[in-house]
Amino acid sequence: MANEFGHAMRSEWALDPAILYLNHGTVGAPPRRVLAAQQALRDEIERQPSKFLLREVSSTRVGVPAATDLSRTRVAACAVAEFLGARGDDLVFVENVTAGINAVLRSLEFLPGDEIVITDQVYGAVAKTAQYVARLAGAHVRTAFLPENADDPQEFVDAVAAVLTPRTRIAIVEHIAAQSALLMPLAAIAARCHAAGVLVLADGAHAPGAIAFDIPALGVDWYAANLHKWAWSPRSCGVLWATPERQVDLHPPVISWGLDQGFTHEFDWAGTRDPTPALAAPVGLAFMQELGLDAVRGYNHALAWEGARVLADRWGTRLTMTEPWIGTMATVALPQAAGSTAEDAARLRDRLLFEDRIEVQLHELRGRLMTRISAQIYNQRADIEQLAAAVERPVSAAGAGRERPGVAS
Repeated sequence: MANEFGHAMRSEWALDPAILYLNHGTVGAPPRRVLAAQQALRDEIERQPSKFLLREVSSTRVGVPAATDLSRTRVAACAVAEFLGARGDDLVFVENVTAGINAVLRSLEFLPGDEIVITDQVYGAVAKTAQYVARLAGAHVRTAFLPENADDPQEFVDAVAAVLTPRTRIAIVEHIAAQSALLMPLAAIAARCHAAGVLVLADGAHAPGAIAFDIPALGVDWYAANLHKWAWSPRSCGVLWATPERQVDLHPPVISWGLDQGFTHEFDWAGTRDPTPALAAPVGLAFMQELGLDAVRGYNHALAWEGARVLADRWGTRLTMTEPWIGTMATVALPQAAGSTAEDAARLRDRLLFEDRIEVQLHELRGRLMTRISAQIYNQRADIEQLAAAVERPVSAAGAGRERPGVAS
């Protein structure tokens, strides 16, 4: 099936054919069949809204003890959990990783002087959540500065361990870093943190569907992940996994009728909301399995690595990682002339979309502009080469009102 990947797969997605989409990793893009399954669920809801939402979505009943039947949400959760090597009872749906991390941090009781550790590659919304929770309690946020070059995994473990103190309560660690797209040695970091008595909350935003793993084997205490990126579910759909001992005092950000009825009951019913992204999530996983999980992941990984080398060669920049450090995304430095600030990145990102019809992630990292290419089975090498040429293209002041960052060819 892999030989059919590339532009031949574009018809399976509803993406605008006039736009070159190299940004699957940011907000994701569900296949057409997943959208169709979601719409069928919406249609079913509208035929009998009360029956569906109040009796079938969750085992929790408003004002009465929790039911024992397996709800639609639990059926979907079990399917997703199996995909991630976990038990359905240990996994709940959340809107996204940010919601999952909010649930964990805001369920913990911090004392003045306690510490929350993050890395310098933390996702912005996660950093703000940590800062907010720390501020309320008089706690502190400490940052581990990770190596710039991905050489020895032990250096990443040591970088996190270096900022742990007796006051550190929890460390938030990325499985795949959003900015650098690096695969982090999560299990080794978790083991080092636990040896120091520090709990570990994993940010797995980009992992499900992109790489093969099972959550329990990572040795973390909590794992928050998105399914609407690489697992092909509708937006917004994420999961939160917790070890049994960490479920007792874990509550969703929105407290509703499931309070004190148990981990899954609390999260499965958080009021009237659209349940269809979660209920349709197994359809995306089934499509991946139909195409062949190894084939999908293998194609995307190979294209991301090939694309990284193409861009670095065309732009004369240096890769800071080798192939084992990436999954289905790769981050590459742009030429120095492209700019160096977040504002430069925003201008170039807009220019690529509105003038060159290319949607791709661009950001500033350590004083350099970086592009993060996402490789999905509807992409192929020609897409990467098109991006390379667009960045190299001289930018005329006429089209932008003033010169925007670019590289003269």
